[in-house]
Amino acid sequence: MLTPADATQRAVDIVLNSSHPSSKIAAALYRGDTIICRTNDWPPRLLETLGMDERIGDSSGTVHAEIGCILNFPAATNGASLCVTDPFCPNCAKGAAEAGIKTIYIDHKGFTKDFAQRRGDDFESMSLRIAARAGISVYEVRRKEGLVTPILVVEADYIPPQDNPIEIKTFAGKEATLADLRNLVSSVHVKKDRWACGFATTPSGEIVSLVASLHAAIGYSEDSEEDHKTIANSEGKYSFFLEPTNRLLMGAARYGYRLIDGLIWSAQLPTSREMVNILATSIKTLYIGDENKGRSPSCLVARDQLQSAGLLTFKSLS
Repeated sequence: MLTPADATQRAVDIVLNSSHPSSKIAAALYRGDTIICRTNDWPPRLLETLGMDERIGDSSGTVHAEIGCILNFPAATNGASLCVTDPFCPNCAKGAAEAGIKTIYIDHKGFTKDFAQRRGDDFESMSLRIAARAGISVYEVRRKEGLVTPILVVEADYIPPQDNPIEIKTFAGKEATLADLRNLVSSVHVKKDRWACGFATTPSGEIVSLVASLHAAIGYSEDSEEDHKTIANSEGKYSFFLEPTNRLLMGAARYGYRLIDGLIWSAQLPTSREMVNILATSIKTLYIGDENKGRSPSCLVARDQLQSAGLLTFKSLS
């Protein structure tokens, strides 16, 4: 059975393999004896076509190490543990929460490295708060001593509230089609302008539909006045909200589902960051409700970049 020190060492062993010229980060995700390791890096198909220097819309082209692990884990991520070489950013905290990660271990040397110096306030003010609300315990690991020191410990019986969970339903047929995607889109009624849906295969070979809308990280309620103030007043680089396509990606990983390429729909263009994350999967085609609308103008820029490079195809269902 893997220990936190063992798994953290696996991440440390590969961190210098990252292609990033200045900020090299690695992560290991494990449950039982199943483990996967990733560095922060450009998705291979993006690296081969657009290279390292081109930003995708308003996003870098790299997939964070933690997200790379979640999207490529060969089993359900629910209840798994994540080990990282550096303190995790709020975006990774939100992804880990949606993916059902229960514990995060951070190598002790990471607290003296570049990200901790630049983004330490974000880790304290957002990442740890998101983890606490989601029921994720966080520890510091000293690998050589095998010592684990608590940073944040969540009660074992804590169940995070969810007022807008991803809606998952079993599909009756053996194979979903584009007509089924149209029916799914037309049958959904959500309050948010930004939402997404699609089909996925389960580990047992069944097909399920998933529907997700823009929402704050798991554990935060938009019906709570206090929570609403917190999530509405977030400023700077990070937000407490998780975008709908990212929710689909992380929510599918939680249960070991694999989203079906060509059967995913989004009401608006995904954000630049979502598009980069999508490139870490096998997805190549997205159906879009309004192809000229997104969270910001950078969504249109990213769409044009990736479509021109042949990396993603954006289509209309109509």
